[in-house]
Amino acid sequence: MSYQILVVDDENEIADLVEVYLNNENFLVLKAGNVEQAKKLIEEQKIDLALLDVMLPDGDGFSLCKYIRRHYRYPVIMLTAKDSGTDKINGLTLGADDYITKPFLPLELVARVKAQLRRYTRYNTGVQEEDNVLTVSGIVLNKETHECTLNEKTLVLTPTEFSILWQLCKNKGKVMSSEQLFREVWGEKYYTSSNNTIMVHIRHLREKMNDSGEHPKYIKTVWGVGYKIET
Repeated sequence: MSYQILVVDDENEIADLVEVYLNNENFLVLKAGNVEQAKKLIEEQKIDLALLDVMLPDGDGFSLCKYIRRHYRYPVIMLTAKDSGTDKINGLTLGADDYITKPFLPLELVARVKAQLRRYTRYNTGVQEEDNVLTVSGIVLNKETHECTLNEKTLVLTPTEFSILWQLCKNKGKVMSSEQLFREVWGEKYYTSSNNTIMVHIRHLREKMNDSGEHPKYIKTVWGVGYKIET
């Protein structure tokens, strides 16, 4: 199966370089240099993952990420300016699954793309698995269909949000550190900055669950340790 990747970047040299490396891994690449071109491709093509630059000539990657999340669940990776913590947080808050800072190593980008596609397809293959449904405190997660309901109301989650909530529910009653969550969900080495990534996704989950960070009903923070969902 050949996955189709949308690359949105107005710097042709970067877009062409990314295309070469993704083609070498047998991915098909669609390129757009602005928001208008990207939306046209999004509407007309079947896309499996989107790589979005933050700075675009007719808008920004944040608005494009928001647009994608209104209609699609496939993974979104933001390409952000070097050391721009604000860009990273904004992207994750709007539903992006990961971010890569410029300048980046092409092989790292390919590895991130593969990791996101593995996670996404794992929850959307339609293959029956044992224990593919978890029910905790009114939360029902179906790993086979990638569906989540809370008190019988549907929650629309990104693949990363689903993965985090799955890990917390799977380990109900136990505290999971940010490092544990990051390793389970991203499958990568944990760095201190990775904690911010987890915090943003947890905050986004709480917003969708109409939960409170100060007086949570579902995802509880154990200060200095991590997060847990009690039975």
